[in-house]
Amino acid sequence: MAKQPHLLIEEGDVHEIAIVPGDPGRVDRIADLCDDSELVAENREYRVVNATYEGVDLTICSTGIGCPSAAIAVEELSRVGVETFLRCGTCGALQADMEVGDMVVATGAAKEEGTSKRYESAVYPAVPDYEVLSSLVDGAEANDEDVHVGPIVSDDAFYNESEEYVADWNDANLLAIEMEAATLFSLARRKGLAAGAICTVDGNLVAGSQKGADSDDELPEKAKDNVERAIRITLDAVTGL
Repeated sequence: MAKQPHLLIEEGDVHEIAIVPGDPGRVDRIADLCDDSELVAENREYRVVNATYEGVDLTICSTGIGCPSAAIAVEELSRVGVETFLRCGTCGALQADMEVGDMVVATGAAKEEGTSKRYESAVYPAVPDYEVLSSLVDGAEANDEDVHVGPIVSDDAFYNESEEYVADWNDANLLAIEMEAATLFSLARRKGLAAGAICTVDGNLVAGSQKGADSDDELPEKAKDNVERAIRITLDAVTGL
């Protein structure tokens, strides 16, 4: 099989399990917590690293921001051997009682994005694989972390999340909002693959806070620490698959 045009990888380059954060910088943060790691390829928003954690071989690949670039990553990774995807990301809370640093494991994702709809009808569910979902919850418990488990929403328009949208999502008891899970879940299901997602809260849209609002960086220090907690949960989840 030819080298994939965006990730610049080919069959034999990657492992069956992949952790897929959005941020390329987070790839190195995950790799640093593994027993060993090696850079495989890097192009555009995609950084691909192979690693081993507690005897389990895995691949770590960033997907960039949003569903279109995430779909490219899933398509190309799956073509060269990845069978299980675990998203480790950040999200904005949609319920008033949720705080920065809370962990959310998604049981489904509302399709407020356009990419999955190019593959299938919006009425088809964007849901994770049960085994991956369970492993993420177990990983949280292994790390003594409380975790919210429930539906989220994936949205394309970060700067167009109006008060009306937020109120509607809140009324529907959606837990949080992020930008990749719906397409990740939908593509994995269609391809007979497995996927799941855990995200740490970096702001609360009901309370009117967004990530970066109180920091010179994208994430304040507290949120950066919380990302590492989510990474540890995800790595522990990998060992259970």
